[in-house]
Amino acid sequence: MGASPLRLIIMTYDVAIRSCEAEDFGKAVRAVSMLRDALNFDYGETAAGLFRLYQWCLDCIRSEEYQQAAETLKELREAWVTVEQRQNAIPADAFQTADAYSTVIAA
Repeated sequence: MGASPLRLIIMTYDVAIRSCEAEDFGKAVRAVSMLRDALNFDYGETAAGLFRLYQWCLDCIRSEEYQQAAETLKELREAWVTVEQRQNAIPADAFQTADAYSTVIAA
């Protein structure tokens, strides 16, 4: 089984962070651009906020301010890791009935 979409996002953050730490301009720009280009704008303000943060990171990279970009990417990565941990904490059988689904969604 392959990586989940959420795990792929986290892995892309890892590449972006390592690239910033290594001051690898090309790889850092490609990784952050991948994160930006993968945004789903059906999620409105959340996607717009992430878009602005990714653009800011790209601006930092272009200005050779790699550390600032890396710090922001690290914070965003931690947020995604938290989402993944919470998602994995929900038992797989919790979604087998409509009542269980409602209970999980309401929580």
